[in-house]
Amino acid sequence: MSDQRKDYISWDEYFMGVAYLSSLRSKDPATQVGACIVSPDHKILSMGYNGLPVGLSDEEYPWGKEDPDPLNNKYFYSTHSELNAILNYRGGSLEGCKIYVTLFPCNECAKAIIQSGIKTIVYDSDKHADDPAVMASKRMLRSAGVKIQPYHHSGRKIGIEL
Repeated sequence: MSDQRKDYISWDEYFMGVAYLSSLRSKDPATQVGACIVSPDHKILSMGYNGLPVGLSDEEYPWGKEDPDPLNNKYFYSTHSELNAILNYRGGSLEGCKIYVTLFPCNECAKAIIQSGIKTIVYDSDKHADDPAVMASKRMLRSAGVKIQPYHHSGRKIGIEL
């Protein structure tokens, strides 16, 4: 009988890795964000990335963010990864689940997270921490009792090559 392998990745590394892998599906040239929703018993329930709603052509809608005409920017058309992951789930309740996100959720996604019953957010980047939408998000999440947990990097390089 041999000893088990000791260098396997942690649950947090695994689920954040899935969130990052999901982000690679995003067509957004500026910011690619991924999310992975996990049950309390470590089962992946859903994933999402920032992109257009199902059925809309990625070629027919804008991906920029600097045009003076707001109808020529991505913001009115794209759906954030967290909302996509919530909407992609078809299995029932997300009550008590955890969501892993590569970027801290905005206020709109925070509302969806709260309403869905997700109880923990593990996030990697918080690069928009000073943005009013993120400040409002944190305020609502704390008031709703959603645990906010930064992802702690192990320092180990994890990757795949296909």
